[in-house]
Amino acid sequence: MFNFDEASRQSKVAMDGMLKSYSEVASGFQAIATEAGDYYKKAFQDLSSYVEALAGVRSVEAAYDLQTSFAKSSCDDYIARATRISDIYADLAKAAYRPFEAPTPKPPAVVEPQAA
Repeated sequence: MFNFDEASRQSKVAMDGMLKSYSEVASGFQAIATEAGDYYKKAFQDLSSYVEALAGVRSVEAAYDLQTSFAKSSCDDYIARATRISDIYADLAKAAYRPFEAPTPKPPAVVEPQAA
């Protein structure tokens, strides 16, 4: 016999799980957007200060040293931020997958007939 109370309880549990998952995914995307925005803001500030410093350089050697240090710091910062964002994406994927991790029953053992 169909039990309406049990069906209602199951649908409430499913809805609560879905809303919790949605909240985690939304906060993950917000964290990614914040991290990307912070990176672009810092990159723009670094580029502005680099151009100002480059305008005041008097020799080719000093310009080369300035450009080298700027390229190295920009590359290091980019790799650090990209690693952080990829970690956030990995956490987001785990959070999105969590509702589907319900334990599945162990499949029955397959019994092979013995050859006579």
